[in-house]
Amino acid sequence: GMGEPLLNFDAVVAAMNLMLDDQAYGLSKQRVTLSTSGVIPAMEKLKQVSPVALAVSLHAPTDPLRSTLVPLNKKYPIKALLAVCKNYFEHEPRRKVTFEYVMLADVNDSIEQARELARILQAVPAKVNLIPFNSFEGAPYQCSSSEQIEKFRKILLSSGVFASVRKTRGDDINAACGLLAGKVQDKTQRVRRLQSLSQEEVRA
Repeated sequence: GMGEPLLNFDAVVAAMNLMLDDQAYGLSKQRVTLSTSGVIPAMEKLKQVSPVALAVSLHAPTDPLRSTLVPLNKKYPIKALLAVCKNYFEHEPRRKVTFEYVMLADVNDSIEQARELARILQAVPAKVNLIPFNSFEGAPYQCSSSEQIEKFRKILLSSGVFASVRKTRGDDINAACGLLAGKVQDKTQRVRRLQSLSQEEVRA
């Protein structure tokens, strides 16, 4: 994966400014997207200095599960992250923050989790990009079935949250989810923990 661009703030902003500059690429601000796992102080700063689109790797609607999938969540939990996203485009009310959500069978794809996701995004100018997980040899996760992804998407839509399914391009997905494609050997423990976690959340 690409790692976390906001940890290399100045270089990333300079590169994006170059892409927006006519002499170089001349891309519109809607076409240049910064994808972050949610480094809040850097997001606050980015908002001040750069007009680019923002994508947040969310992948779970609750802190216990997200902390397992996105360790940075322990430092910057969902509530704090969404507070920044809520006001991110306050001066451009038509713009939305994209939330990336990798669909993992029996981990984060339940109907309850879709409802919870819709609930936490109610006050945020959000669109959700559901990403079919690109399973690979020895992967600790399976991709959700296309039926389940569609059910999940419909719940978001019926709650007024725009959601689309990204067409699968393998490299793309692995880049977006380096975190999921990391060291496979030590994942089996984590997967067991996750399964008991998502069971508990469903019961809760």
